[in-house]
Amino acid sequence: MPKTFVLDTNVLLHSAQAIESFEENTVVLPMAVIEELDTFKTHTDELGRNARWVIRRIDQLRAKGSLRDGVPMDNGGILQIFAMQDTMPDTGLDVRMPDNRILRVAYYIHKKGERVIFVSKDINARLKADALGMQAEDFESQKVNFDELYSGFREIVVPSETVDEFYKAEILELPKADLCPNEFLLLRDETNPKHTALARASEENFVQHLCSKFEHAWNIKPRSMEQRMAIELLLDSSIQIVTLVGQAGTGKTLLALAAGLHATVRHSKYDRILVSRPIIPMGKDIGYLPGSKDEKMGHWMQPIYDNLNFLMRDEDSKGRDGKLVAQKVDDLFKENIVSIEALTYIRGRSIPRQYVIIDEAQNLTPHEVKTIVSRAGDGTKMILTGDPCQIDNPYLDSSSNGLAYAVERLKNHAIHGHITLRKSERSVLAGVAAEYL
Repeated sequence: MPKTFVLDTNVLLHSAQAIESFEENTVVLPMAVIEELDTFKTHTDELGRNARWVIRRIDQLRAKGSLRDGVPMDNGGILQIFAMQDTMPDTGLDVRMPDNRILRVAYYIHKKGERVIFVSKDINARLKADALGMQAEDFESQKVNFDELYSGFREIVVPSETVDEFYKAEILELPKADLCPNEFLLLRDETNPKHTALARASEENFVQHLCSKFEHAWNIKPRSMEQRMAIELLLDSSIQIVTLVGQAGTGKTLLALAAGLHATVRHSKYDRILVSRPIIPMGKDIGYLPGSKDEKMGHWMQPIYDNLNFLMRDEDSKGRDGKLVAQKVDDLFKENIVSIEALTYIRGRSIPRQYVIIDEAQNLTPHEVKTIVSRAGDGTKMILTGDPCQIDNPYLDSSSNGLAYAVERLKNHAIHGHITLRKSERSVLAGVAAEYL
């Protein structure tokens, strides 16, 4: 039996291609959705761009017939715009609210006997739909199973001679291991658990030793095996995009900045370090803050400054002098070694020979991550860091955010490397807080 999918506005704002993601079924957009898209179309952010794209696409489909009666889409489905009618049954919901008008349309179609599925990114709207007896779902396209998210590392038990052979050889084949490119392995002796070897997948089912040149980054030495793996990925110029996932205090941003300084200042592999992060926490644009663009960004980028202060203090024993450390950090910006940009200004650019760090990437949609990564020019390396368990974007979760999506979609590409950092190294207190609070 064909299905009728009634879409909430937030689905279209999340993914502009959503209307054509339901195969050979009917997609219904209540009039309230069109009205809400109209209010978003003037926005200059990703929501505004998606709203404009959807409106233009609907207008193109209008040439095929009456939207009221339904028009065919390229995927074999039908798109229909549905207006509220006086004869619609009462749902008991306040129809002055757009969400409730959308639900009332879905309920009307449902009462007619059609198989209706209400699709929304809003949990509360899905609860209301369920209470009205309708099937309700989140928008599943571009979602991953976070519980099974690729970690970039695993441990396998092997015969003792395999570990010995690996230490003697530069490269070793592990038949039927089914490895992802740049995946890390801990080879553990089946007879002696303390007899181990750390390896990195090179091609197909071959593994190699970690590179001795990547033992540290900007005088930062790894405090755990996972941090050592992360430094390997961050400093290897053959890997063009790195994703780092981990809870607070695991060192994601610090390691990325340390590796960026190491590769840019000491080895001149990149022209500069470009750092950005989504401006989500207060739900406000940077224009609401006083001062110039750089002064506004300073409020949002304070965690970056904190990490740079730590790195420059560690670089020189004289760094205990706060003024000297502040001057060093200031020089990084004055000499254009480090640059901070709002994500708004990255769209549409081509970024060559830069070490790009996108912090808090879990607050980006898959489409936003695609937009940012596709800005990379020749010689550019992209680093995406974040914790999918700490999301401020109200319409994203641990499975639908752009960071988790990138990890799963890129894991089979040789230019990508990923590691999940599990242990907090910031302090004992930070570790306890991250785990128990």
